[in-house]
Amino acid sequence: MRWIWIDRFVEFSSGSHATAVKCVTMAEDHLHDHFPGFPVMPHSLIIEGLAQTGGILVGETQQFRTVIVLAKIPKVVFHGYAMPGDTLTYSVKLLDMRPDGGIVEGTAKIGEQLVAEIEIVFASISQAEIPGISQGFVIPAQMLRILSVPEPAAQAVAGG
Repeated sequence: MRWIWIDRFVEFSSGSHATAVKCVTMAEDHLHDHFPGFPVMPHSLIIEGLAQTGGILVGETQQFRTVIVLAKIPKVVFHGYAMPGDTLTYSVKLLDMRPDGGIVEGTAKIGEQLVAEIEIVFASISQAEIPGISQGFVIPAQMLRILSVPEPAAQAVAGG
């Protein structure tokens, strides 16, 4: 994976649901051109952030033994924009999981404001079926630390 469109997970419940955040900043090159004078995060990248959140949830259920790819987006509805300074919260829920893939539904929000709703179908492909695929193709092993979500008690102690 070349670009990661999530900054960190704030909740991760194996085989159930996950919540990740993405802070939108002017430091991101795509915002300078989309749209000039009105920088917004392209909706395609919001879809990608939701797909990465859901794909990692699906992949983790199989201990990342297969390659999880986005197969289909049966539903996506946008209700707004994300602009520099916004923090997107991606929430996904696993609806169905089978050996050949999984289905998630999700939302993207800024605070309580709904930005997008989505349903995503993922396919699970054996690494042996993909010539030249390297281990960690979808999410490199060193990136798995983003799955480390502090326990609520540890957050309370750290916050004082």
